[in-house]
Amino acid sequence: MALKAVVFDVGETLIDETGMWERAADAAGVPRFTLMGVLGGLAARGEHHNRVWEILGVEHPASTWGAEDFYPDALPCLDDLRGRGLRVAAVGNTPAETEEALRGHVDVLGSSGRWWIEKPAPEFFARIAALTALAPAEIAYVGDRVDNDVEPALAAGMTAVHIRRGPWGHLHDAPPAAIHIRSLSELPEALRV
Repeated sequence: MALKAVVFDVGETLIDETGMWERAADAAGVPRFTLMGVLGGLAARGEHHNRVWEILGVEHPASTWGAEDFYPDALPCLDDLRGRGLRVAAVGNTPAETEEALRGHVDVLGSSGRWWIEKPAPEFFARIAALTALAPAEIAYVGDRVDNDVEPALAAGMTAVHIRRGPWGHLHDAPPAAIHIRSLSELPEALRV
């Protein structure tokens, strides 16, 4: 079955979270290096990134990203895929407000915050299929995390694409059944669309 849609995780796939985490460290009064080190340790241990605030003993500050935080290859890739006739979506474990930064760049939007379902739950990936009105085999899901993105997409019957960037993308190896890329500029060729 031919691919008809490409769905992207948001953080560390389309958005470089470095600035967001730096702004969060500054707002919490924590040295940036300390926050990044603890965050990396959580990633290596497979723990949820929100534990960073508990470990550091500070309140979770408000922080988000903006248009300046897109990876340089993100928007050109979205435009390229749309130009090839594919539907493009962005759905990740993000607050509902994150959808606004993506509006206008994709055809379909979603978030764990609006859906009340988080990856890696099978229901999250079933919701993607329902939202796009496509069979899972017609969908590719692109993400940096093997545990949250790649393995559950494969289990749902989607084409899974692992992008090796961000802490999770570098610390965990995707199964051979996944497509492996280092940049979104590689994606159209990797999908052969």
